[in-house]
Amino acid sequence: MEQLFGSKTRVKLLKLFLSSPNREYFVREITRKIDEQINSVRRELGNLLNIGILKSNEKDNKLYYEVNQTYEHYDALRAIFGNAKLEAQAAGEKKPAKVAVAAKDKDLQAALKELGQVDALIYMGSFTNDNRLDIDVLIIGDVNKTKAHNYMADLEEAEGRELKYTVLSTDEFSYRKDVNDRFVGLVLMSKKSVMHDPQGLIEEK
Repeated sequence: MEQLFGSKTRVKLLKLFLSSPNREYFVREITRKIDEQINSVRRELGNLLNIGILKSNEKDNKLYYEVNQTYEHYDALRAIFGNAKLEAQAAGEKKPAKVAVAAKDKDLQAALKELGQVDALIYMGSFTNDNRLDIDVLIIGDVNKTKAHNYMADLEEAEGRELKYTVLSTDEFSYRKDVNDRFVGLVLMSKKSVMHDPQGLIEEK
């Protein structure tokens, strides 16, 4: 893979961005997540910007990067690099036995089963640099509140920051969607990473 795409750092960057296509990252966050030297990361970010695979914008005196979903070969790259198994292999990550970390890798379904009946899991807010809602994670379904709290505690540890979350039952979410509830409307409008949504609650099939 490294021989095909030029460098280990570039492969790691492609894995990172294409596995979370609606998420923005700044340089030091990227460096921490892929465990590479900052000079190498800056160089490859510049290369990917020039090619058109990434785009950038400045907010709060920080330069953020995200994948360019209008790039002509986006779908092909997403098919290759959006696969969580490949992401873990490229990043060379050791998998802690933590549910939230597992949820970011290949064991998402197993992680969600630990919580109960999860019908949707959405990352937004600080994950996507969209502050229309004051939450970072929305869990929809019939879940164990204690296990949901533990999930978030592990996710906070993995991210290295405090996160805000909300749990809604599927019936409540559907009702609030039907009556054009403001909160649910903002969830649907916001920039987000839909991690799990088999029923099409968020993204209609």
